[in-house]
Amino acid sequence: MKTWASSFFLLFALLQLSAQDIPIQSRWTNGFWQARWIGHPTASGSQFGVYHFRKTIELEAAPGKFIVHVSGDNRYRLFVNGVSVGTGPARSDLANWNFESYDIGPLLKAGKNTVAATVWNFAEYRPYSQLSFETGFVLQGDTEKEKILNTNKTWKVYHNKGYSPLPANKSAMQAYFVVAEGERVDAAQYPWDFEKTGFDEAGWSPARELWYNAKSRSFGTDGNWQLVPRSIPLLEEKAQTFYSLRMETEKKNYWNEPITEQFTYFKVPARTTQRFLLDQGELTNAYPTVVVAGGKNAKISMSYAEALFDSTRNKGNRNEVQGKQLIGFADEFIADGGKSRFYSPLHFRTFRYILLEITTADEELTVTDLYSIFTGYPFKEKGFFSSDQPRLKDIWNTGWRTARLCAADSYFDCPYYEQLQYVGDTRIQALISLYVSGDDRLMRKAITDLSHSFIPDGLTQSRYPSRDLQVIPTFSLWWVCMIHDYWMHRTDDAFVKSTLNGVSDVLQWYKDRMASDNILGPLSWWQFTDWSWPWVDSIQVGGVPPGASHGGSSIISLQYAYTLQRAAALFAAYGQPQKAAAYLEEYKAITSAVYKQCWDPARKLIADTRQKQSYSQHANIMAILTDAVPVNAQAELIERILSDKNMTQATYYFKFYLFEALAKTREGNRFIALLKPWEHMLEQGLTTFAEEPDPTRSDCHAWSASPNYELLSLVCGIRPSAPGFTKVQIRPYPGPLRECTGFLPVPGGTIQVKYIVNGKQLKAAVILPKGMSGTLEWNNKTAVLKEGEQELEL
Repeated sequence: MKTWASSFFLLFALLQLSAQDIPIQSRWTNGFWQARWIGHPTASGSQFGVYHFRKTIELEAAPGKFIVHVSGDNRYRLFVNGVSVGTGPARSDLANWNFESYDIGPLLKAGKNTVAATVWNFAEYRPYSQLSFETGFVLQGDTEKEKILNTNKTWKVYHNKGYSPLPANKSAMQAYFVVAEGERVDAAQYPWDFEKTGFDEAGWSPARELWYNAKSRSFGTDGNWQLVPRSIPLLEEKAQTFYSLRMETEKKNYWNEPITEQFTYFKVPARTTQRFLLDQGELTNAYPTVVVAGGKNAKISMSYAEALFDSTRNKGNRNEVQGKQLIGFADEFIADGGKSRFYSPLHFRTFRYILLEITTADEELTVTDLYSIFTGYPFKEKGFFSSDQPRLKDIWNTGWRTARLCAADSYFDCPYYEQLQYVGDTRIQALISLYVSGDDRLMRKAITDLSHSFIPDGLTQSRYPSRDLQVIPTFSLWWVCMIHDYWMHRTDDAFVKSTLNGVSDVLQWYKDRMASDNILGPLSWWQFTDWSWPWVDSIQVGGVPPGASHGGSSIISLQYAYTLQRAAALFAAYGQPQKAAAYLEEYKAITSAVYKQCWDPARKLIADTRQKQSYSQHANIMAILTDAVPVNAQAELIERILSDKNMTQATYYFKFYLFEALAKTREGNRFIALLKPWEHMLEQGLTTFAEEPDPTRSDCHAWSASPNYELLSLVCGIRPSAPGFTKVQIRPYPGPLRECTGFLPVPGGTIQVKYIVNGKQLKAAVILPKGMSGTLEWNNKTAVLKEGEQELEL
């Protein structure tokens, strides 16, 4: 069975490669489609339901190229002659509903062929990141040859009532949990092999044509789906095995028994309950898959967790399981006694541990295979970092795994609990993606998604797509900074220009709330800055610094100034010098006012407010990044930021800006010593980096992967010095390292550096892509770099 599964998904992977270069005719992006949205003739389009669609056609010969465009609501999985081709659509909103394009020609043959799809609507049990109109499916053939497959009433549909929701016990989980909830599947009601040619369609109904034609966004006149082509690749899917069996109840306890081929084929006697604790070895996003035979009415439950909890609800070392329990949500499958019943949930699950519980009825059940299918955005690791301290490679590998698990159809904060694209997280994630993979497509989509989320106030939503409105104005500022980041790393003028009206709206919202003394007045919405204790505002919302709700916050005033700097550069570059000058003037007024009113000469720190009753790393980090504190005093200030533990401390999220302040003050050699919290997480058995120090909710939070970016941008010192990364400034800070190497993918190729440090001497080998120039700085000396290979000693 494993051989079959592996080849199944290898074929799927090969199809993915060809699917990304399919040209799309303008008629499908700028007009009405010939295909109709279809649904079930009697079932509600707004309630929970799983539906199967299929159509069989006959071809005189294998067609070669055969392109179709496909979408569904909530989601679909497409099959051709029994083989999974892809899943979608990429998440967005109704005014920008994605469709995927596939060349299914390699799977078609002379004679009968069946194209099928599973479409599911989880209704109130769907993820918060999933917007929806109603249950629907559409497939449009690209040319006359393919229109035989256009969706209409010639398609057949089946309502699979074997599926029902299995909601998570959120009171037991004690956490904010908004991903897709569990499902229960009764195999006796499942139309097995429906995706294959030759399946008996008796009992299936002709599909109902929904009253509206499918159409592109440019023809959007109604409230339903307005179609746009998918702008990112299809998700990666690949088979993977479990690492070890940690517990089996009926025989004896195993506490780290490697899973062998023998374990994946075993029998559970009749009228028996057996429990198996499976350890993936590392956190993953995957479709857990079990293949069974016999065992009619046996219940198979799979519960998922990032880590196990002890009796005090602490996780402790993530490798330890004895005396702990799994608290998480589950899926259930009820066997029908048939042969080779293949179960995998519709939504991927996030887990390191799975508690597999099997309770048989009057028949013995045979498990014939057990594995999972990893999925995620298909980032390729093109960036590279190595050094004479191996622990940094462990941090690099763990950080990249963290970043990968927080990226699929969008970036998301954490895969297990939320899967929501928050701007504050996403800015950091996007820079990691650029530096490690060189792939900018998900970053561009994120900026676009968030631009679709504006509310009438002139702010983006804090996370989008999301069916639950949440507004964090500080995140709108980070959205502006994301655009500046993109501009500095990529040449895409038309796209950047298209965002400038939104940039103006965000900045105007803050300008309108500026007090007469050039510090922000009272601010509405959730002015989240960091999960730092004891920040709780007047209505007990966490993460809000002093002065945000009632006025006078130096931190948020300086974040606004930081954003004004970047916006000024954008508007100057795109022909609006007067607006750029106005932004710079406002930036200078704010930084001057904050220094004048919030600088405490006794403590030599920027206070959080004019009253000087509280102090934070955050305010002083932002004072450095904006030059609110004079440049010649910033090295002394960074020392106090790092040494004064009486200040409110930055958590993992805001340490990204602390690291940027190290670069700004040329104190980057301190960076590696600040990685102790990341080393501690590795010592505690985490295989990804957590949301915050224990006790933490999420064991995988991409904002904590920022060291991956810093290892290349700070330790190796590689940063753009001109828009589009056409020029580079290399200013390395190896700290205690004596050797290190870094590769950074950029639009023109790869920047490669290798350093050997001997005291104050640096030997550097640098390779720049064709057409790139730059500088290398070391100990106040500067060398000019040119394209190609060069060796330097400074």
